[in-house]
Amino acid sequence: MANNDDLSSIAGLPEELGIDQDLSKSQQQLSVHVDTRRYGKAVTVVSGFDLSKDELRDVASRLKSKLACGGTVEDDSVELQGDHTGRIGDILRDMGYGVQT
Repeated sequence: MANNDDLSSIAGLPEELGIDQDLSKSQQQLSVHVDTRRYGKAVTVVSGFDLSKDELRDVASRLKSKLACGGTVEDDSVELQGDHTGRIGDILRDMGYGVQT
């Protein structure tokens, strides 16, 4: 049974559509920047997620797959090996997130 506070009950749409999840993703404003680590290696850091650890690991896995790189989850951010600033914004937008430039 739908809770009166969720969007599905207000909009009259079935919960299976996942409109609540899509809206919560789009309201998150992620920031992307590049850090330099040991030996001058670039690392792309995506921060600003409001997700559980499991959801964040899933997002990191999808990003690593799409960008063909390695990476990890640190605190509430995803670190990807290499400089991916040219492509990461479009990929995150396709996934439903808002990205600050």
